[in-house]
Amino acid sequence: MQGVHIPPLRTSHFCFIWGSVSLPKSRRYWGTQRVARVCQVSPATVANWIDQGLLKGHKTPTGRRRVEADDLSAFLKAHDMSVPPELQNGNGHDVVVVVDDDPGYLKAMVLTIERSDLDVEVVEAATGVDALLEIGRVQPSLIVLDFSLPDLNAPQVIQRLLEPGRKLDAEVIVVTGGMPEKATGELRRMGVKVILNKSEGMPAVVDAMREALRRRQAA
Repeated sequence: MQGVHIPPLRTSHFCFIWGSVSLPKSRRYWGTQRVARVCQVSPATVANWIDQGLLKGHKTPTGRRRVEADDLSAFLKAHDMSVPPELQNGNGHDVVVVVDDDPGYLKAMVLTIERSDLDVEVVEAATGVDALLEIGRVQPSLIVLDFSLPDLNAPQVIQRLLEPGRKLDAEVIVVTGGMPEKATGELRRMGVKVILNKSEGMPAVVDAMREALRRRQAA
């Protein structure tokens, strides 16, 4: 592309809960960091392309820009740029939805995931309602969910994902700073395999995410 700067880049994000609703299975989204890496430009340049309508994309409730895999593939072909194998095969990376209402914790968690060996796209949400919207739209492979949110707690979010007409086929990791004892049994009955206390540290969450993704691939 003419007049485009080409600096080095970094990558993606992190997410809390996971499940999926009956939407097209092939839909995957890429963040500006990953698009920038493929196009060999800066994330700011990708953001400008999206804002100017040069590259089709949208903003999440937390202000992150996202590009659907099919739209990115079309953009690359239109500008004679190479299409990476994961786009050619119709797949993006695993998408993880991370849900937490503490902006400081959420930002730190995203950075921890970004610096890990997990090759995932992270979509963020700060409330239960936003989480449900993001889960329905991006069809994540994994959901990392804070137990206490301003509007809904983790069991309430999961319950909505289990309603008729929806399908929760992903593993849910619940992260908490503390919750009632009876909540543990309730979450287990809903199919939650992993419940972590935030005091265990963010690397423990990343380890749990890694194992959950391995279970998914082996299933």
